[in-house]
Amino acid sequence: MSVWRVKPISAFEADMKKNDLKRVLTRWGLTSLGIGAIIGGGIFTLTGIAAHDYAGPALALSFVIAGIGCLFASLCYAEFASVLPVEGSAYAYAYGTVGELFAWFIGWNLILEYMMGATTVAVAWSGYFVKFLHLFHIDFPVWLCNDFATATEKVLAHNKEFPSELWDMPSIAFNLPAFIITWLVTAVLVKGIKEAASTNNIIVVIKVAVVLFVIIVGAFYINVENWYPFIPKEVPALDELGNATGKMNFGFGGVLTAATIVFFAYIGFDAVSTQAGEAINPKKDVPFAIIASLIICTVLYILVSLVLTGMVPYTMLDKAAPVASAFSEKGLTWAVFIITIAATLGLTSVMLVMMLGQTRIFLGMAKDGLLPPFFKSIHPKFKTPYQSTILVGAIISVVAALTPIEKVSEMCSMGTLLAFAMVCVAVMMLRYKKPELDRPYRTPAVYVVGTLGVCFNLFLMYFVRIHTWIAFLIWGVIGISVYFLYSKKRSNLNNQDL
Repeated sequence: MSVWRVKPISAFEADMKKNDLKRVLTRWGLTSLGIGAIIGGGIFTLTGIAAHDYAGPALALSFVIAGIGCLFASLCYAEFASVLPVEGSAYAYAYGTVGELFAWFIGWNLILEYMMGATTVAVAWSGYFVKFLHLFHIDFPVWLCNDFATATEKVLAHNKEFPSELWDMPSIAFNLPAFIITWLVTAVLVKGIKEAASTNNIIVVIKVAVVLFVIIVGAFYINVENWYPFIPKEVPALDELGNATGKMNFGFGGVLTAATIVFFAYIGFDAVSTQAGEAINPKKDVPFAIIASLIICTVLYILVSLVLTGMVPYTMLDKAAPVASAFSEKGLTWAVFIITIAATLGLTSVMLVMMLGQTRIFLGMAKDGLLPPFFKSIHPKFKTPYQSTILVGAIISVVAALTPIEKVSEMCSMGTLLAFAMVCVAVMMLRYKKPELDRPYRTPAVYVVGTLGVCFNLFLMYFVRIHTWIAFLIWGVIGISVYFLYSKKRSNLNNQDL
């Protein structure tokens, strides 16, 4: 009856044998899913804010710092994925090592990572899609492509800049593009993992090709003088009213702050581990895909950041669309079309993988009895958890249509950082408690790597804003309540105890 009861490794092995999902994903198919989840909103949007306000040309160093921290977590994820190649990601790993309550809390917070992450990307996708249509002189009404708060803010800004062309204040607002793209992705996921993976592979090829295009073409327009000083002089941070906040921008502190911002750009490599149930050879291929996708994307991120800050002074980078703005400043308007299309497609693939990961987390928790059977219902033809997929799509579509992007992005990071830290703890515990387990992949210097992973992720959580901490704590209290009111009594392990 203990909340710290641990799911036996033999039970995980039994789940693998009873797996109802199609095993169709190869090593490089899994790697492609990882790249598809990682490259997206981070590289196309957050680079502008991080360079312009915090790191300057040292943005490349921020990506190195964030990448190293994620590498610690990825090495721990890889060992777990080789030992427990089942759906559930960090939730399953914690259930097999630390205990049920701990695992439930991890699973509850993974909802923040995947569902809030997908919501954030849906809103970002809407912004790029509207920009894409604008290139063809097709414009959405402001109240039909934003939530109410954002639409009101844009109307006020427009009326201040163009007092002779006053826009009417919106009485209602609904982000229709975000709503529609969510349901299109949901339809692909309901149809099947093979179709979803094939769609993602096509998008990943296009997306990586355009990122390489940015690096290669942009390299010819680099002015090395824009890299000096590489780390701009530290200056006081100011609020919207111009008052000092007590924090500092730029300097090495700014580089660290930028690392916490671009960390969002790395969210997604752990989504590979949620696809273990559909991998052909999960014990070997999942660890390979986790590490390979992270390393590939880190290299691309560093090169893109160097190109962008070399093409134009970091103070001239647009915060909303930095990649497109850099090429626009150089008069390469034809490239803006390509980059905007790539950003739109790239964000689509990120949504696909995040929503895919969310439903697999639900599937793993439902199989353990911690969630209702609804979440483990598999479609007889498509072999996908279609009911939970439709529910996830419905929630994301509504939240994305009505909520500002900044309200959900930090919650996504909080859930991810906690999950990463707990995986690092759990892999060390399993190495100590179960040294005899077969580990096709072993984390090198596990106690050093695991400890550094925990410290790094908790360090980044320290920099998250206070209102996000409050929301995170409220979310946690709700999750613990659900566990004691529903999940604890209905757990498969509890029934075995009885």
